[in-house]
Amino acid sequence: MKVHEPYILYESNDHKFIWLGLDESEAEKGILTNQYLVMHGDEGVLIDPGGYFVFERVFENATRFVKPENVKAILYSHQDPDVIGGLTLWLDMVPNAKIYVSYLWERFIPHLGVDLRDRIIDLPDEGMDINFGKFMIKAIPAHFMHSPGNFHYYDPIAKIYFSGDMGAAVFKDKWYLIVDNFEEHVKIMEWFHRRYIASRKAIELWSKKIEGLEINIVAPQHGSIFIGDNAKKFLNWLKNLDKVGLDILS
Repeated sequence: MKVHEPYILYESNDHKFIWLGLDESEAEKGILTNQYLVMHGDEGVLIDPGGYFVFERVFENATRFVKPENVKAILYSHQDPDVIGGLTLWLDMVPNAKIYVSYLWERFIPHLGVDLRDRIIDLPDEGMDINFGKFMIKAIPAHFMHSPGNFHYYDPIAKIYFSGDMGAAVFKDKWYLIVDNFEEHVKIMEWFHRRYIASRKAIELWSKKIEGLEINIVAPQHGSIFIGDNAKKFLNWLKNLDKVGLDILS
């Protein structure tokens, strides 16, 4: 099983968007997950830092780039344990970070055994621009695109769109970080999207929210990363996906 080092998806003079590596042996404990760090100057924001058993790897890789006390926020897409299960550890290790998540899940998070007090910020259904002073990240509503309280995140400097579970793939053979052949990749992600998206209406509402965004890279929480033309192909494929969720069950 191979251990993959962090990979910088975007870098300018003062801004970075970093994929935080992966250990393929983690597949023996659960589904493989991607974690990301957005850096601006010496400040950082974590996106979906993951469950309990990946914490050590993610923390070690993240702190190559940012001091723990300079992590300004943790952005969560939704409430699943592979997304949020390591929160108890992160709260202690990044003491200045605010926690962003849909308001639907605030009452459930204390069941992890955490005391959030004044550290949690509820994301409203309509989303919001999260301003960190010198940079910002957009919380994009993607409700029922897997979860009823679900957000994607867009970095307008890097032009990278974090798509949460949209883009997830179930690898049959070898895992790979970057999608090369989109048509072949569809074969290992189509079932997931048809089963986990609630309805065509959810897709239509989400697609309106991303109109006008300049997206060069789509970075999902599961699966592989889409760059350039493949990012456009993925978004178009997702927008036009039919017979999902309730259509299949009925």
